[in-house]
Amino acid sequence: MGLLRVMMPPKLQLLALLAFAIAMFFLENQIQKLEESRGKLERAMARHEVRELEQRQSQDWGVREQSWTQDSDEDLVIVYNRVPKTASTSFTNIAYDLCGKNHYHVLHINTSKNNPVMSIQDQTRFVRNVTEWREMKPAFYHGHVSFIDFTKFGVKRKPIYINVIRDPIERLVSYYYFLRFGDDYRPGLRRRKQGDKKTFDECVSAGGSDCAPEKLWLQIPFFCGHYSECWNVGSAWALEQAKATLVNEYLLVGVTEELEDFVMMLEAALPRFFRGATDLYRTGKKSHLRKTTEKKPPTKESVAKLQQSSVWKMENDFYEFALEQFQFVRAHAVREKDGELYLLAQNYFYEKIYPKNRDKK
Repeated sequence: MGLLRVMMPPKLQLLALLAFAIAMFFLENQIQKLEESRGKLERAMARHEVRELEQRQSQDWGVREQSWTQDSDEDLVIVYNRVPKTASTSFTNIAYDLCGKNHYHVLHINTSKNNPVMSIQDQTRFVRNVTEWREMKPAFYHGHVSFIDFTKFGVKRKPIYINVIRDPIERLVSYYYFLRFGDDYRPGLRRRKQGDKKTFDECVSAGGSDCAPEKLWLQIPFFCGHYSECWNVGSAWALEQAKATLVNEYLLVGVTEELEDFVMMLEAALPRFFRGATDLYRTGKKSHLRKTTEKKPPTKESVAKLQQSSVWKMENDFYEFALEQFQFVRAHAVREKDGELYLLAQNYFYEKIYPKNRDKK
């Protein structure tokens, strides 16, 4: 090369360098195009492999996979340990409306005097019923019972827990009037406090027991469960235990104020039970909805008085925690368009599946 530089005139040397640079640029450009083409080819091959795998599965494993899916669906059990006055009857009636069409059983857990705490022997019986009562599966159990930890009883497959909670003061006001006037679901049934015409505001002003801050303590112990500390009003341990249970043991916890969104997400997650639930909620005759009679909203003064209590602060803390979690789940599951909510499509797929041909040995 040195000899060429000596023999070649400077202008020719410059032209040679320019030609070499152009050739290198062209070569690099071609290499880049080849790399891009190879990437596209690899992605196309991966998609083709996925399609081939899906076809092989449907052909070779179709019967077995269908059998497994059906067995899995038929073994499903949902436990809805409903908190009183959180639209629980309204939601449960949706399950009743759909059970015939979707072919599952609905069972009401009717405890004596609506006591949410079961004895240890009743817990054992209930766990055995839920897990071993095959004639009732798939099943939807509901009742005013605090959370039961199935793992403590040596169960391998736990039920799916769901629930709905409500603004604590709104829940207490609804319960207060329900005890006195009932609702439009069973208007002729005599209620425990029937005849008492005192409003909720009058009760708060007089310092009555039925509207005392201690009566707010209900949603926390329902999630906390069957520990004695759960039912000690104002227990900080109970609050933290309830939060941990909500996150670790429940598939989904909705809020009364956004019940339709809760129903929509359950239909997406558990279509075996809730197929058609959203349409029923939106366009049905609303026969499943239930409203407390004679309920009057509390004054700002009554609300402010209750909010001064430590019990309200803890129950509201739990409610806000549950609401934040629900909204987080919803944000990753649905989108809003023109005032309507829509479920997001599947947002994952499989690739780089090896070995390339499962038939090879």
